[in-house]
Amino acid sequence: MDPLFVKIHPRDNVAIVANPGGLSAGDVFSNGLILRDPVPQAHKVTLTDLPAGAAVLRYGQIIGHLRRELAAGSWVREDFVEMPGAPDLASLALATAVPQPQAPLVGYSFEGYRNADGSAGTKNILGITTTVQCVAPTVEYAIRRIKTELLPRFPNVDDAVAITHSYGCGVAIDAPGAAIPIATLGHISRHANIAGAPLVVSLGCEKMQPIRLLPAYDVQPNLIRLQDHNGFGEIVSTIMEAAERRLAELDRRRRTVLPASELIVGLQCGGSDAFSGVTCNPALGFAADLLVRAGATVIFSEVSEVRDAVHLLTPRCATPQIALDLIREMRWYDEYLARGYADRSANTTPGNKRGGLVNIVEKSLGSIAKSGSSAISAVATHGQKVSAKGLVFAATPASDFICGTQQLASMNMHVFTTGEGTPYGLALVPVIKVSSQSALAKRWGDLIDLDAGRIATGEATIESVGWDLFHLIIEVASGRKRTWADHWGLHNALAPFNPGPVT
Repeated sequence: MDPLFVKIHPRDNVAIVANPGGLSAGDVFSNGLILRDPVPQAHKVTLTDLPAGAAVLRYGQIIGHLRRELAAGSWVREDFVEMPGAPDLASLALATAVPQPQAPLVGYSFEGYRNADGSAGTKNILGITTTVQCVAPTVEYAIRRIKTELLPRFPNVDDAVAITHSYGCGVAIDAPGAAIPIATLGHISRHANIAGAPLVVSLGCEKMQPIRLLPAYDVQPNLIRLQDHNGFGEIVSTIMEAAERRLAELDRRRRTVLPASELIVGLQCGGSDAFSGVTCNPALGFAADLLVRAGATVIFSEVSEVRDAVHLLTPRCATPQIALDLIREMRWYDEYLARGYADRSANTTPGNKRGGLVNIVEKSLGSIAKSGSSAISAVATHGQKVSAKGLVFAATPASDFICGTQQLASMNMHVFTTGEGTPYGLALVPVIKVSSQSALAKRWGDLIDLDAGRIATGEATIESVGWDLFHLIIEVASGRKRTWADHWGLHNALAPFNPGPVT
């Protein structure tokens, strides 16, 4: 393969090396640029001579300023770049460049489950929710027996899942921050993929009582309180009996044709690299636009991976108030990080840097490509269930498993892009994983569901991969195709965001 680089925007004065294994000093690109240093794949090279203090431009945006002079063809290492300040939240444009709606995308549907509360499911699962971590091992023991002894008798039920977590007691339950994990777990406990009606297992003495977890919901018919029973055997038998009754109900459910507008798709990236903003995230953004055109709900999140690109998003908000709501969430998280003596720079990981990302600014610019080009129709705060159609920003931390847990409160499908690779999955919703590079897709052929790396090599376009992903979402939501995470049963534990104090 000839030496290749990828330049994103006409203004850019750096590009990333596309060749697997990187390039050597002295290699010559087709435009005549000669490499002065060996440069790893996905890392940046200067396209022109740059003096000390010069702005480094990628995506047409400033990702930093050089600490030293670099000649054309030089490797732009992380320690050469001074990170700029974050966009000033007080001076952002509000709804000044609202995208016009694209033509509706009609005729698309999926085969899902219609629930009594009007929600739509993509799986048919027995869910057993817990009010406190103390009961988790007992419920997980019961689930193992349910899967072995009961589930085979109910072929129309996909799975049995314990909705366990580390919350519920030993916390300041009335503190303002406690509302976030409680609301999140409450929404998950009535998830569309468990038909909106969980079995509930409580210890009895915990702070998060069932009525607090599920307010305005009659939990008594489906409630098992461990401290009311005699011994472990009786406890497990009671859970098994309740599970058998619920399995019989779920087994009568059938998939029906539902409009694509019933899809609620959460978007997330993890293990990002410098190709993420070139291949998988733009392709996901194109698919997100298709979903919005079909009337669906698309959720993007990860506050600290939006913060440095928020100036590109507030103009896209449908109204000034929605833009102000987005700014509110950025400001809340700035203050949250400051209380912990941290800032947004703490986000980037060793893997991000190994993959060519110099700082959170560059990472954020690639991250927001997932959001496509549609107008932002709503903003949901931490723990709030998304109810709006269209493109919605739902505030969550960027941590993969915490973001996934928070989005789970609303979504019935999940798409996860990755550059470095992760076996991440969730039990309650299908998780489609999309790679930024073909090398990862080949190395992890039994973990990655779609290869977007073909875009970088010219074998495919953003549009073609976006359409592939859109169709894959329909197929997976309909149960006609299985993700690798579900094939292997790779399901991460829930990790609700808890900014409140622990006692």
